[in-house]
Amino acid sequence: MYLKHFHLNEFPFGITPDTSFFFSSQTSQQALNTLLVATRAGEGFIKITGEVGTGKTLLCRQLLQSVGSDFQTAYIPNPCLTPHGLLLELAEELGADTATLADAPEMQQQHLLLKALSQRLLKLALEDKRVLVCLDEVQAMPIETLEALRLLTNLETEKRKLVQVVIFGQPELDEKLNHPSIRQLKQRITFDYHLGPLTGPELVRYVNHRMAVGGYDGERVFSSAALWMLKWRTRGFPRLINIVAHKALMCSYGRGKKRVGWLEMKEAIADTASLRRPVQHVALAGLAMLVLALLIVQFMRTV
Repeated sequence: MYLKHFHLNEFPFGITPDTSFFFSSQTSQQALNTLLVATRAGEGFIKITGEVGTGKTLLCRQLLQSVGSDFQTAYIPNPCLTPHGLLLELAEELGADTATLADAPEMQQQHLLLKALSQRLLKLALEDKRVLVCLDEVQAMPIETLEALRLLTNLETEKRKLVQVVIFGQPELDEKLNHPSIRQLKQRITFDYHLGPLTGPELVRYVNHRMAVGGYDGERVFSSAALWMLKWRTRGFPRLINIVAHKALMCSYGRGKKRVGWLEMKEAIADTASLRRPVQHVALAGLAMLVLALLIVQFMRTV
């Protein structure tokens, strides 16, 4: 598409969470530092929240990549699991022996699954391995599944817990954790952090960072006006920034231009459904401008 035009090796603004593009903004770096310190502490649950598109999944993958070799990790991206389904996913992720489940009666499967998972966790503890479980989009996880997760974390040796859990979710997760039936889980959250959007200066560095990781090493591609418009309309949310910046590069490529100006950015924003303003908002804005103009004219006449 535009890779050769801009001398890029790969697309810099993909929305797939790629840790090679991880950007250390103030909030993302503080969140990662919190996670790394908390996982070493080895106690309780860790909670990370953030609005849609703030980079929670990328942060999760960066954490999994950053912990040392003394960690055995498990990543559960699907929140819509029954308690049995969650335990089965964890058993498979951690390498537990579940071969006996296939021939067992349904009434015994849960017991055998817990036994296999417990034996695997104990084996990892004897090998001096810490077990870290990361769950994404937890705001959508059923209450009974969260409770099953809490019960699993009761497993411990004399020295430490056998499992440490990091939960990632949207702000609605806080409401879910207020449910009376899982109040014990909420009490076990020892560290938490809320991811925020990028500031204006961070957005500029973010765009330049992703272009550089993509292989670009020339003069700045995005004009100041384009970057200002990008910050204004995306409000600094990384996923929206990626979507719009990618489209803006396509617009510039289509015109044979080597830079992205305000016009290309405007077209990219207009082509992004989540950033389109409702018709009634546009009409109200136009009416407000008309009223303001009339007031200015009236004021000039009285001066």
